[in-house]
Amino acid sequence: MISVADLSKRFGRTTAVDHLSFDVRPGTVTGFLGPNGSGKSTTMRCMLGLDRPDTGGASFDGRAYRELSSPLHEVGALLDAGYVHPGRSGRNHLRWLAASNGLPRAKVNEVLELVGLTSVGGRRVKTYSLGMRQRLGLAGVMLGDPHTVVLDEPANGLDPEGIRWIRDVLVHLASQGRTVLVSSHLLSEMAQMANDLVVIGQGRLIEQCTVAEFVQRHAERWVRVKSPGIASLVQAATAQGAQASIIDPVTAELRGITSAEVGELAARSGIVLHELSPQTGSLEDAFLQATATAQEFAAQPVVNS
Repeated sequence: MISVADLSKRFGRTTAVDHLSFDVRPGTVTGFLGPNGSGKSTTMRCMLGLDRPDTGGASFDGRAYRELSSPLHEVGALLDAGYVHPGRSGRNHLRWLAASNGLPRAKVNEVLELVGLTSVGGRRVKTYSLGMRQRLGLAGVMLGDPHTVVLDEPANGLDPEGIRWIRDVLVHLASQGRTVLVSSHLLSEMAQMANDLVVIGQGRLIEQCTVAEFVQRHAERWVRVKSPGIASLVQAATAQGAQASIIDPVTAELRGITSAEVGELAARSGIVLHELSPQTGSLEDAFLQATATAQEFAAQPVVNS
C-alpha cells in the first residue's frame, strides 16, 4: 500500500503540489494522471525522497522511503530512464545495481531476458535508443523483485510492440498482488491496463476512483441508432427534447435520451431499428472534461473549414 498524505511542495513562488492525499492499493494498476505541469513528477520525486516536501509525505506499507532497509527489494522506481552512465554497458549498469544491493549476479541475466535486452546487454548505454533505455530502466526496477513499483511515463520511446509489452508486464505484476503506480499520457493504454485512477491538476487532487467510475462521471453519453425510418425517429426524439446529429441517411446520434427510451419511442411509432446502441466517451474524453480548468497550456480547438 502506498499512502500520500497532505503532500505539498513549492519552488519559490510556484506551488507544484498542494496538500495532495491519495492511496494506492495492492493487486491493481493505478494510473496517475494529470495535465502537463500538474505536479505528477514532483509528487513521485517527493515520494521517493528525491525532493523534500514542505508538508506531509508518503509511506510504503507504513514506512517512508528513507526508512526502507533494502529499497530495491521493496520499492522499484523509474522516473527517468536517461539517468544511466552512458559509458557503461547495460549489463554492467545492472551488475552495479545488483552488487550495491546485495543481489546475485545471476539476477542480471534474468531481468535482461525479461525486458528483451539480452542480445544488446554488452553494448554501451549511449548507443541505446530511448525505448531501449526504458527497457533497461525497467530491468533495474525488477532486479530486486519489489512488491511496489512506481513508474513515470514507462512507455516513453517504445514502439507499439513495446507499449503492449509494458502494459502486459504491469498487469501481470498487479495480478501477483503487487502495488503498481504508473504515470502516463497514453490514455488509451491506461484505459486497457489500469483499474484505479488518481487524477490531479495544478497540484491538487481532482478525483480518485476506478476507471469505470471516472468515465461514467465525466465522459459524454449518447445513443447511436440506425433505421430506414431515421427521419421520423429523429423528429419524434427531438419532440421529446433530445438533440440529434445526422451521421448518414440511415444513422443518427441522439443525446439527452436513453437507449431504452429510443426503443420504446420506435416501438410506439412502428419504426424498424437496425441498430440501437448506447455510447460512452473514452477515458481521454473524460480526462479532458475533468481537467479542463486545470490545464497549464490550452490550445485553441482545430475547426475544419
